[in-house]
Amino acid sequence: MVKKPTVYQITIIGLMAAVLCILGPLAIPVGLVPVSFTNLAIFFTIYILGTKKAVMSLLIYLLIGLAGAPVFSGFSGGASKILGPTGGYIIGFIFMTLISGVFIDRFINRWYICVLGMILGTIVCYAFGTIWLSYQADMVVFAAIGVGVVPFIPGDIIKILFIAITGPKIRKRLIRSNLFIN
Repeated sequence: MVKKPTVYQITIIGLMAAVLCILGPLAIPVGLVPVSFTNLAIFFTIYILGTKKAVMSLLIYLLIGLAGAPVFSGFSGGASKILGPTGGYIIGFIFMTLISGVFIDRFINRWYICVLGMILGTIVCYAFGTIWLSYQADMVVFAAIGVGVVPFIPGDIIKILFIAITGPKIRKRLIRSNLFIN
């Protein structure tokens, strides 16, 4: 039997989708693929909602962007963004959320395993993005890695470590306050 979500759960899922819509467009331009704060928001969403509801929140965000709202990096949106050079990274966010979420939900008290899960999720996101970037920009995969992965590794490591420190604290406070909705 599937449990119906409560009004509170729906509200928090929508609120986190709004946070993704606010942080998603913020980006630092670095060549073809901008440094986005979307993955930071996704990791926070996982810690706040748990994996299943984080995926729901992410899908709402993606649908809002697909509908044309400027919620993707650089205040862009629409099907052209998903079909464009960075579309693979956007789709990769779904898999990043699932993979990272499984590690975070199961090993919340082991920060190093959560970090490993976020790194694995990010690598899968990189893979989707690199393959699509390579295809769209008509470049060899190694060139796409140089443009769409290598410049972002230091920033992503910093974001992952920041989340690994703050995420568990946020979740513990939500649980203590009886606000965690998993």
